This record gives sequence, C-alpha cells and structure tokens, in this order.
Amino acid sequence: MTSVRLEPFRWWHVEQAMPLEADLFGAGQWSPSMFWNELANGHHYRVATDTDGSVLGYAGLAGAPPDEVWVQVIAVRRDVQRRGVGRVLLEELLAEANRRGARSTLLEVAVDNAPAQRLYATYGFEPIGVRRGYYQPSNTDALVMRRDAEPTGDGPHDHG
Repeated sequence: MTSVRLEPFRWWHVEQAMPLEADLFGAGQWSPSMFWNELANGHHYRVATDTDGSVLGYAGLAGAPPDEVWVQVIAVRRDVQRRGVGRVLLEELLAEANRRGARSTLLEVAVDNAPAQRLYATYGFEPIGVRRGYYQPSNTDALVMRRDAEPTGDGPHDHG
C-alpha cells in the first residue's frame, strides 16, 4: 500500500485537484467553482497526500438531513490506483458518516466503473437504482448504491 496522509481539503488544494479531474473525468470534470461551492457549504472533504505532499486523491461527503449522507466524489490519481488510496478515502468518509449519525450513505458510480463498484460492495454498498444519462456530456448512466448504518444495539427494534 502507498503511504497516505489525510488532511482537510482546503482552498489551495483546488488547483492541485484540477489535473486529476481532467484526467479522470474528462468533459464531465468539476470546475474550480464547484469545488469552492462544496467547501463554502461546509461539506466534508479530505485530500490524500504522499510523504512529499503531492496530492494522490481526494474525496467528499455531503449531508442530506435528517439522516443521509452522499459521497460526492472519490478520485485517485491513476498511477496510484489499486494501492489502497481509494480505500483509505472511503473509510474516512464512512467514519464521518458514522460521526454524523447517518442511517444511510449513498453514492452514484458510473455503470461502466466495475472496479469502483467492487470496492463499494466490499463496504456493504448495494445497488438500489440507475440514473439514466446522469454523467454529462457522455450521457453515461449512474448506478445508485446505498449502505445502511449498522444497528447500534440501543434502538427499540434491536434484539441484541
């Protein structure tokens, strides 16, 4: 596994994220203003850096009150994919979902992105629907996946 350090995604990371956006998402990439908007709205974003401070990837989570959160993005530089960076980012987002008391964590993933779908499935995400033509301008469908929180054992319906 690559050595990864997580830190809050800050305004100065936006410029460093743009080459990853272009490489990974092409015409569907986010603009700097979209990142600025996410940060201004207080969404939970983390950046993964190498020991030399270079950006390996980033991820974001947005709340959907009262008890849902949505994974906004998980992006990992191509040259470090399949080395655990995405897993570390996903685990951080799931930990934040837990801290927020979210009952469900949801995400959209391109229907043709089997490696990401397999990663999400290993963390308990299950397909619940398809959004036709979600990713633009490619018109690629998105698979919607959901992961429900583990029961805490203190609710009225838990028989722990």
